[in-house]
Amino acid sequence: MTIQLSDHFTYKKLIRFVFPSIIMMVFTSIYGVIDGLFVSNFAGKTSFAAINLIIPFTMILGGMGFMIGTGGTALVARALGEKDNERANRYFSMMVYLTIILGLILTVIGIIFMRPVAVFLGATDAMIDDCILYGRIVVGFTVAFMLQNVFQSFLIAAEKPKLGLAITVIAGVTNMVLDALFIAGFHWGVAGAAIATGISQCVGGLIPFLYFCRKNSSSLRLVKTKLARKPILKACANGSSELMSNISTSIVSMLYNFQLLRLVGENGVSAYGVLMYVQFIFIAIYIGYSIGCAPIVSYHFGAGNHDELKNMLKKSTILMGSAGIVLSSLAILLAGPLAKLFVGYDTELYALTHHAFRLFAFSFLFSGFNIYASSFFTALNNGGISAAISFLRTLVFQTASVLILPLFLGVDGIWWAITAAEIFACVISVVFIFAKRKKYQYI
Repeated sequence: MTIQLSDHFTYKKLIRFVFPSIIMMVFTSIYGVIDGLFVSNFAGKTSFAAINLIIPFTMILGGMGFMIGTGGTALVARALGEKDNERANRYFSMMVYLTIILGLILTVIGIIFMRPVAVFLGATDAMIDDCILYGRIVVGFTVAFMLQNVFQSFLIAAEKPKLGLAITVIAGVTNMVLDALFIAGFHWGVAGAAIATGISQCVGGLIPFLYFCRKNSSSLRLVKTKLARKPILKACANGSSELMSNISTSIVSMLYNFQLLRLVGENGVSAYGVLMYVQFIFIAIYIGYSIGCAPIVSYHFGAGNHDELKNMLKKSTILMGSAGIVLSSLAILLAGPLAKLFVGYDTELYALTHHAFRLFAFSFLFSGFNIYASSFFTALNNGGISAAISFLRTLVFQTASVLILPLFLGVDGIWWAITAAEIFACVISVVFIFAKRKKYQYI
């Protein structure tokens, strides 16, 4: 039976609807992790540290796609809830065309400034060439990366989450196969990892683009339209939290690397890289759930169905809390095997990574609720609160924690920083939800 945005969602129906989005995000994270796994084991820890140093910058550029996708989806799903399909298609088309134009501009900027960015981020003489090579190749595929991020949200609004999952799986398998071929087979090192990633992003971005260009069975299609300032600004404001989260995470990653280079050296950057790769998979569950839920919330907000908003918030809070307990427990149990998988070839690096991951694991208790709370307000077309939660969670609290805690706890303070930040963010999220309960009537 087809599940529609207008349905009432039981736990079973909700999980069925968001499950493709969760798997899609997890799979996306896994094939990103495969890059690091191959580079670490076949190119060495210096090359591994180099790509981990430059990835935050490339993610900032690609994160523009998340902003346009999540913010634009909130507008489009609300228009669908108001039964205005013509306006929904115009908004959808504007967002896709904007993504292509912005992607081309960012590609040029990224390629030109890659060397000074690598130097600014603290690349050592041994790392600088790999940083620039990897960064320039990856940035060359920015348009495809942004389109992939945009369509992950719009395929859900179009009630085609299974298609989104299928495309993600195809892109992921492409990346994994090419990683094995280019890195393990041809020994192309970081260049092989970058090319494999770029080609997979083309698969993930261009297939849905071609799908929406043609007449299809979904509620959305690309149409001729002009770029209008008001809906674009509204979409960017709505999606600013996702962009803020992406930029903040990247900035904080740079700060972590600065601190680790100072306190531990190259091994610290490599250990943090392992934590980030594994975190991508765990956090992807929360992000996938939130992306899958957002069009439902936007639709019922547009339709004025307050009972369903209450239903979604209650069920999502319970699910995020339960998932937090499970994922934190898994992270602690798997700390050793995962560290061994990535850096088992270096005893000192393995011990550092294993210890760091056991401390880092407690952050998953709180991060799911915080991610959902930010996404929930984006879906309600309240980009301001959504951005505030993301800004405080991913930048302010983490920056303060990673700067202050090492003064008292040494290197362990760096590993505890994210958990401290998530706890403070959880308090802020709860405050915002209660503060706006009368306006949106979701409690």
